[in-house]
Parts: sequence; C-alpha cells; structure tokens
Amino acid sequence: MSATSTPNILLIMADQLAPHFTGTYGHPLVATPNMDALAERGVRFDAAYCHSPLCAPARFSLLSGQPVHKIGAWDNASEFAATVPTFAHHLRSAGYKTTLSGKMHFVGPDQLHGFDERLTTDIYPADFAWTPNWERSDERIGKWYHNMEALYEAGEAVATYQIDYDEEVGFAARRRLFDLARENDDRPFFMVASFIHPHDPYVARPEWWAKYNSEDIDMPAPVEIDSLDPHTKRIRHGIEADSVGFGDEQTRNSRHGYYANTSYFDDWVGKLVSTLEETGQLENTVVILTSDHGDMLGDRGTWFKMSFFERSARVPLVIAGPGVANTTVGNVCSHLDVLPTLIDIATDGAGLGDLGVDLEGRSLWSLASGDKSEVDETTGEYMAEMTSHPMFMIRRGSYKYIHCDTDPALLYNVDEDPLERNNLAEDEDHKTMASDFAAEVAKRWNSKAIRDQVIASQRARRVVYKAMAAGPLTSWDHLPKNDVANHYVRNHMDWAEAGETYRFPRFGDAADGKKQ
Repeated sequence: MSATSTPNILLIMADQLAPHFTGTYGHPLVATPNMDALAERGVRFDAAYCHSPLCAPARFSLLSGQPVHKIGAWDNASEFAATVPTFAHHLRSAGYKTTLSGKMHFVGPDQLHGFDERLTTDIYPADFAWTPNWERSDERIGKWYHNMEALYEAGEAVATYQIDYDEEVGFAARRRLFDLARENDDRPFFMVASFIHPHDPYVARPEWWAKYNSEDIDMPAPVEIDSLDPHTKRIRHGIEADSVGFGDEQTRNSRHGYYANTSYFDDWVGKLVSTLEETGQLENTVVILTSDHGDMLGDRGTWFKMSFFERSARVPLVIAGPGVANTTVGNVCSHLDVLPTLIDIATDGAGLGDLGVDLEGRSLWSLASGDKSEVDETTGEYMAEMTSHPMFMIRRGSYKYIHCDTDPALLYNVDEDPLERNNLAEDEDHKTMASDFAAEVAKRWNSKAIRDQVIASQRARRVVYKAMAAGPLTSWDHLPKNDVANHYVRNHMDWAEAGETYRFPRFGDAADGKKQ
C-alpha cells in the first residue's frame, strides 16, 4: 500500500496490564523490548488512567469517550447500546477501513459497534450472566468471579484458553495487515488488535516462564491488613483473599506468570510492528498501545482490579508514528481522551463536526506532537461488583480523591506517596482540599440517582437472562465470517492469478511493496 497523507492507525491493547510492571515504565526486571522501542521513538504518557477499573466498563468508555453513568456501562454484563457512537463509527465516517481482532467484551446483540469487520469472536460471553446484585452485595459471587485459584494454579502450561485466544488474535491481525497491503484500496485503515494477556490466571508457556528466575521476582510492599480501606476489604472478601488466603509462594508464582505473560504480549507487539514494516506501512501508521486497566498483583493484600488505586486504575499509553514527538508526558489523562485524539489524527485536527454526543475527554494529539498543556486531570467511575454504591475518582495534578457514600473519603498525593499508604482526607493541612473535592463530587454526580439506575438495570437484566437461559440458546456471541469458497485456490479462479493475488510484494515489486 502506498503512503497517503492520512495515516493508518493501529491500536494494540493488553488486558489487565499495569504500567508499573513493564520495563517501558521502569520496572527493573520485566522485559518489554517492543514496547520500549515504541516509547523510544514516540511519546509515553506517565499518568494515564482507565475511566473504570473493570474490563467491559473500561472498554466501553474507551470506545465512546463517555463516562460510565452516561452510557449505562455499569459492569461486565451491561449492554453496550448500539446507539452509542464509538471511535470506530467516527473513523469509518472519516473514510477509514475499520477492523477489530480480539477482545472487546461487547455485551448485547451488536457485536461490531462501528467496525467494518471483526476477525475473531470474543473470549468472554456477550449475555447478561455476569450481572452483579447490589441488593445482595454482601453475598460472594461464586460461579464466574475471580478467586484464589488463579494464584494457586499459577505456573507453566503449553496451552491454555488464553494462549489459544491470543494466538488466534495475533495471527488474524497479522494476516489482515498483509491483506490490507495486498488490496488495491487507497483508504487508510484503523485496526484494533486486543489481547487477553497478561490477565489472570497467571499461566505462561514454558519459554516465557523461563525468561524469569523465581528468586528474582520482586514482592509487594507489606501492608497492615486492619488498616485497609473498606472497599479493599470488600474486594479481599470477594476474591477469597481473606478466607482461602495466599502466601509468598502463591504471590511469587503469580507475579512470575504475570511477568512472563507481559513479555508474551510484548512479543505480539513486536510481531505486529514488524508486519507493518514488512508491508511498507510503518512510516505512515500511528501505533497506539494501552490496556483496559491494571492488576494489583498483591499490593494492599489484594489482586486483580476493581479499585482506583494506582496498580488497578493506571494504564500504559504509548503513541508512536508520523507527527509524534519523542518525549514523555506527565499530564493526567485517561481513556476518555482516546476518541478525540483518534479524530484529530484522522482529520489532521479538522474534526468531524457533530459527533452526536458531548464528550468528556480532550484530544491528546497536541501533547503527543510535543506541545504543552495546562490540563492535568481526569475522572473515574466504578459501579460494578464488590460495592453497593457508586464510586467516584478525581485525579488532579498530584492528588487523587476517591468517594463512595458508604466509605470514608480517600485523598492521596500520588507523587509523594506512590503506594497510597497515607490517606490525607482527615489531615489538618488537607481538610480544605478534601472538602472542596467532596463538594465537587456532589456537584458532578448524583450518587443516589445513579444507584437507582444501576439497581433497575440489574433487576431487568436478571429477568432477561433467566428467561433466555430457560429456552433454546440464543447466542449474541460474535461468529466471524469465513468465506472459504473464495480462499486460496478454487476452481472458479485462475490458478496463476490467485497466486499473484496472495503474493506480497508482487513479482517484480520492490521489498517495500512499491513498483521498481
């Protein structure tokens, strides 16, 4: 494909990858050479957050540029409405070919949400089975929720459902990149390649496990369990950390597997970037790397996500490609900013006019291009399991404020206290700040009204799921198209022409795909 003035865009996503556990963000052990290479020729955002620290809500807010409460993206079984415009819709309107390979956790009958094509099915179900129940929030979720088995089973395996899935996602994405180069189509492409690793369970193939020595694995800083905030205690109860428990062996093995799978994900980053290079598309492709949320990995005595603490809510965000400066950005930002950023990339800052909704975020493209900005804040919302009331977060400058109606307020200076051990909400020197944040939360969000919406949604979804489970299975899960009648060589094709169609570069072309 010849270069055009409008760049291609490749968005690569990990699942549950906290930036703290990557070499790109300074971890001394975890090897992420391909992420490092992107950052070395692009921009690394050092204070990027997901909007909601759970898979589906994080992804829906990323796709839409809208907060959870505006689109009803409460939890992992909330329907993502087909009426919500996504960045795939907008880039499609801007003339892009839009492709999704891998996980996006769409719930509901619309499994495309603006993408022209989806190359794989999802790894998780698209129905309402995973609906929490805030009216019985003290009861632990059994069938489908995280527990300590993920830690006790951490180790090596030559195959798992997650490895199978990522191998399919990566293969399909690479093949589609080759197809895009072979097609006689000058439109730019937008591709999302979304992997499941390093999400638990922490099981890695032997070659990746062997990259790390068990004795080298760093352990989480100690914490006094009795001093933990109420929400962390709820999470610990929900994942059975306070009953089944875990020890140093489980912690070390789980971190070992997580580090190994982070390097495995990073290897796929390298393969995709190499494919862009092989097809002559690298110089005209903006590559964006992020994750849906992070993983506590034992910090504060808990695991997985579901909180606004740094290792759960912070995400990597790296951008490289044409027009991108080689720098780091300390400004606070979030997934809400990705959609307007993509529109700026696609339109060279001209915009698309009416987007159909008011966006919460702002474009990061000027920051990625080397400019400065005074904006240094973002917000977060959490309305899923392990709580019975909405949770809200404001990060502004060095400070993070977390509110839930049932819990004491939390206020941290993240720069001075990166492990968030010193709650300043009741500190005499910060009482005015805490009071101002509390007033801002009350002005921004109607917590009672949102809670009523969440409970009404949960009740309705439980009824729908019960009915759908009682009769013949009607699946919303995506079934990828596979037009085998027109693949490879078939009798209605000319054999020589078929071979030439698949070859890249074409016979007589230069290695970069251009005619000599």
